[in-house]
Amino acid sequence: MIITTTNSVEGRAIKSYLGLVTGEAVQGTNLFKDLFAGIRDIVGGRSGAYENELRKAKDTAIAEMVEEAKALGADAVVGIDLDYQAIGGDSKTLLMVSVNGTAVKLG
Repeated sequence: MIITTTNSVEGRAIKSYLGLVTGEAVQGTNLFKDLFAGIRDIVGGRSGAYENELRKAKDTAIAEMVEEAKALGADAVVGIDLDYQAIGGDSKTLLMVSVNGTAVKLG
């Protein structure tokens, strides 16, 4: 399955548009990761724990979108958009990734 943020696939013609496909993932963070991320915020540096959680959420959301596209008989998903949000009230202990694009059949 070809997935791209562009509106076309270079060298391939889009034969038909099959519709919007989406994927969502919400990952929880835990107290210890939050604590260590807070310490890193104070002393500087990257938060590997949060980066890993974001990566997992992104991969899950994309996989869901691809499965939806496959169910429609798509060869590709074009115009992909990824959105990231921290949710969960004041504590923002949940990470949400949503992805959407247009499923297409290539010629």
